[in-house]
Amino acid sequence: MPLHGKNIIAGDLAANGDGAGRAVDPSTGETLPTEFRYATPEQIDAAAEAAEEAGGRCAQLPASRRSALLRRMADEILSTGDELIERCHAETGLPVARLVSERGRTVNQLLMFAELVEEGSWVDVRVDTAISDREPTPKPDLRRMLIPVGPVAVFCAGNFPLAFSVAGGDTASALAAGCGVVVKAHGSHPGTAEIVATALCAAIEKERMPRGLFSLLHGPGPLVGRSLVLHPAIRAVGFTGSRAGGRALFDAAASRPDPIPVYAEMGSINPVFLLPEALAERGDEIAAGLTRSVTLGAGQFCTNPGLVVGIESKELSSFIETMATLIGESPAETMLNERIHRTYTDGVERLEKAEGVRRASAAGGAGGGLCGAPAVFVTDSRTFLADRTLSEEVFGPSTLIVRSASAPVLIEVAGSMEGHLSATIHGTRSDLEAYAELVSVLERKVGRLIFNGFPTGVEVCPSMNHGGPWPATTDVHFTSVGTAAILRFARPICYQGFPDSMLPDELKNGNPLGIPRIVNGKWTRAAITGSG
Repeated sequence: MPLHGKNIIAGDLAANGDGAGRAVDPSTGETLPTEFRYATPEQIDAAAEAAEEAGGRCAQLPASRRSALLRRMADEILSTGDELIERCHAETGLPVARLVSERGRTVNQLLMFAELVEEGSWVDVRVDTAISDREPTPKPDLRRMLIPVGPVAVFCAGNFPLAFSVAGGDTASALAAGCGVVVKAHGSHPGTAEIVATALCAAIEKERMPRGLFSLLHGPGPLVGRSLVLHPAIRAVGFTGSRAGGRALFDAAASRPDPIPVYAEMGSINPVFLLPEALAERGDEIAAGLTRSVTLGAGQFCTNPGLVVGIESKELSSFIETMATLIGESPAETMLNERIHRTYTDGVERLEKAEGVRRASAAGGAGGGLCGAPAVFVTDSRTFLADRTLSEEVFGPSTLIVRSASAPVLIEVAGSMEGHLSATIHGTRSDLEAYAELVSVLERKVGRLIFNGFPTGVEVCPSMNHGGPWPATTDVHFTSVGTAAILRFARPICYQGFPDSMLPDELKNGNPLGIPRIVNGKWTRAAITGSG
């Protein structure tokens, strides 16, 4: 189907717009066909208000309807076939195999949340029945559960055009919670956004769900994105991108008369710590694995390992030589867009000019166009601790190795870091015992702690935590991956003294949904007896 380039408001196409943009093929520099019209203030209003109305209606429907919708959305995305993959490849330059895999991840996320909604216990029911004869005052009947927070604004990520975009984890978890969603398409892959959005709208129509549950808007973030965050109907925001972009949305949401939460994942350097015994036993193996992690997808992952820390030794020197060789032999790859490429090359240049830092890998060829050449840099712990700019993210296929003078200095380096999504420790069991303090420090600094692995590759499953202390995210309490992501878009409500017939099914005495509940302090699926 030809692309139309229009905004999609509750299933309807909005033809007029305030300006327009086109996608560019980063591998060729070619401007792709189809103009994508920027949303007008009136269209932003209509999308937000439709999401509010539809979410209210959706909240009255059984959870099974939301589950069926999510499953249908997965089917509709798969039905786009080669059309989606081909357009996404043209807009991002990402390999077809990577995009097929990412589509699979996107579909699996929708199915994961469908299963969560079907099972039902995520609403966290807590019941304390009344004690009418308690002295000196009777105890009331109290029943608490989670309900949808309201319309959610979702911002597509540039580096994950499917799994963190229109039908990605933010949208899937918000819809699972019962919220309407308004998505702001990313300017680098608007055609991909349109194809996926059309699939979601088809699913909504086929499941006879309220059409306002989903809308798609195009336009620049400072204009359309900010207006969306400031709209009084919007109750929460999901964002994956740069620190500057996330902070701008966070500040805008905080400036509202009624501030709302912004769940922004803003990147990380994901430090890797090399402990002595592991380095001595398998330094070359670690270097090879780390090289693959640094260069994967041209380093364009929020979990890219941008910092490596070890203790000065001949084994560390050997590791650096091996990794410098491997990085130098790694090919330059096309980056997602001109802005990311420019930011990466500026970051590499900054490191090359930094006092006390040397480039260990050969400069290599840039590969032409928007290709980013991999790089590895080396410095000492004194320089690193004195220059805060060395701990800033360089988004792309590079890493900085810090040679620490001793174990206490390695701990000091860890303690000096700001918040990150992950940290990795390569060590033996004896290393872990000897460096227990390092583990303790890193537990306070990151949201995921990895042992003898690599940070790239975020498993999508209930136990995953993809978040971390500021500035990795704006709220350390939540994850954007895994079933716990739904908790961002729900809020608790407590009913006191309500008659059973007026309570939601989740709270009724008979437990008609059969979900596990905490009743008078104990987990049970049993019906509540002897209560009004």
